Amino acid sequence: MSEIKQKIKNFWNWFKGLFITYYKLRVSYNHTWGDADDQEYVVKKFHKKQEKYLSFTTQDGELVEIRGANGLNYKIEEL
Repeated sequence: MSEIKQKIKNFWNWFKGLFITYYKLRVSYNHTWGDADDQEYVVKKFHKKQEKYLSFTTQDGELVEIRGANGLNYKIEEL
């Protein structure tokens, strides 16, 4: 039964992927990439992108807001 659910879920994600563009977001709070402070997200929609503030919705539907006092370093890639 769980195999059928997984196949349906995979099909649904594939079908949604035809209409929705996802992005890979990598955020670093300092100027060094590869540190322990780096975070990675799969983003469905960006709400606001500024130098010190990011607001977006993840693939799972979570609303995430990230702030950095000295500014954020981030990279956005289209999936």
